[in-house]
Amino acid sequence: MYKIAIIDDETEILKILERFLQKDFQVKTFTNPLNGYQEVVQGHFDLLLCDIMMPQLNGLELLKKLRDNNCDTKVIMMTAFDSLDKALQAHTYGAKNYIKKPFKSLDSITTLILQELQN
Repeated sequence: MYKIAIIDDETEILKILERFLQKDFQVKTFTNPLNGYQEVVQGHFDLLLCDIMMPQLNGLELLKKLRDNNCDTKVIMMTAFDSLDKALQAHTYGAKNYIKKPFKSLDSITTLILQELQN
């Protein structure tokens, strides 16, 4: 079973995603991006869903740190802001896709995750 980490400072988002995704994946959530980073960089996960706007360490900084540490975990960014600039920057650091919040469909998130994991 694929292991997925989700990092978001919004606990409600984490609860919704965890409840839904745990049907198909092994899921671990983190509200603190520094703690999440430490776990992901150790290579325990197949994929990371990560919010862009967070205190302490934003998602783009976290992604850059992962890549600087040769962590090749697949990453999908999440954002409440439809910013092409941020999406392009995330892509530069190796994120292959991003999800806009609020989510239109949780099923589409599962589909996106599976596509990413199988590439």
